[in-house]
Amino acid sequence: MKHTKRIIALVLACVLALALTACGKGGKSDGNLTMQIWDNSQRESMQALADAYHELNPDVTIEVQVTSWDEYWTKLEAAAGSGNLPDIFWMHTNYILLYADNGMLADVTDLYDDDTYSHYSDISIANTQGSDGRMYGIPKDKDTVCLVYNKEMFDAAGVSYPDENWTWDDLTAASQAIYDATGKYGYMAYADDQLGYWNFVYQNGGYILNDDKTAAGFDQPATIDAMKFYIGLQQNDWCPTQTYFAETAPGNAFFSEQGAMFLEGTWNLMAEMKNYPEMQGKWDVAVLPKCPDPVSGDGRATISNGLCYATSADNQDDEIIMGFLKWLGTEEAQQIHSSYGAAISGYEGTEQAWIDAFDQFDYRLNVEACIEMFDYSVQSVNDATRPNWKSKVSDELLKIYSGELGVDEGLANMNTIVNDAIAEGAE
Repeated sequence: MKHTKRIIALVLACVLALALTACGKGGKSDGNLTMQIWDNSQRESMQALADAYHELNPDVTIEVQVTSWDEYWTKLEAAAGSGNLPDIFWMHTNYILLYADNGMLADVTDLYDDDTYSHYSDISIANTQGSDGRMYGIPKDKDTVCLVYNKEMFDAAGVSYPDENWTWDDLTAASQAIYDATGKYGYMAYADDQLGYWNFVYQNGGYILNDDKTAAGFDQPATIDAMKFYIGLQQNDWCPTQTYFAETAPGNAFFSEQGAMFLEGTWNLMAEMKNYPEMQGKWDVAVLPKCPDPVSGDGRATISNGLCYATSADNQDDEIIMGFLKWLGTEEAQQIHSSYGAAISGYEGTEQAWIDAFDQFDYRLNVEACIEMFDYSVQSVNDATRPNWKSKVSDELLKIYSGELGVDEGLANMNTIVNDAIAEGAE
């Protein structure tokens, strides 16, 4: 809450300054642009985009600047307050409503006069929109959550590899068999949202927020059942505790061969192939196991998120900046981005370039499985009040895991936390 109020205060200060002193850098850019990002593993692809655009427009040079995730948002907040946002920058769904709804981002809804937007999924478009339904960014990428598994541990336990027929029952049975045979953890049920319980909730037909985002769903029977299943996994010897995860992330445990399975986002697979060459051939990816008896639906779901490219509202009439931003949404640019394998471009039809990027390795992951899941993907949960309830919900969930709260009481509290935030946001 304090963080949110601080940004809003900065925004209001800038708006007031606009009336008096023309807050922001104003004027036209000189052709030397900056692009701010937070993921070093995507520096190469962003530089390739900058170079390609420079070839097409020799008078425009783009400098790619990379910072860590935390530093990125600290700097962006400060830049928003001073009216000095980067020329082009990434925007995450965690923050886009905060920045868009407070007038900090350029409205790009009418940037294209052709059918370009028809090449993006509804989820990709929704990830760029403010609360008013207008677009405040150009879709950059999209993702799914997949099941990562250690083939050698499966072989040691005599268990078949995960496939599209796998259910939650197969997940637990394989975990027990692997633990019995190797002494290693099975599925590592991390108390994460996008890379954890959200997927199970939606597979069972539950929800975290209702469709119009006016109420939480932690009180829904389907959500409660899925949460009890997911939380209950920690009661097995083959699943680490959340205390363990506080010191060792599931990915680190997996690649140090302490556990057999975890959920991973497509955006990390290329970096993991490069960072753990000794593990190549030992692991692979599969679609998520489905709910065997869902309250509604077919039991399949994967959370899908995506970033967008944005610029300051001050740049709405800057032809050079808006020209580069517009080009980033073209098929040409999106093909370049996908071809580096770090992220799947949002533009539909560029998925094969992402798949082909994994051909550089002697052993290629079954990344086609990640693409298959777009058919039943669910948009990552988000609303304007999420910055106010996200950490509080996570804290409450950890109280359940620690035994400080019973599951029913904890879920009821989580539901109240979200609904209170929604009510406060509506005032």
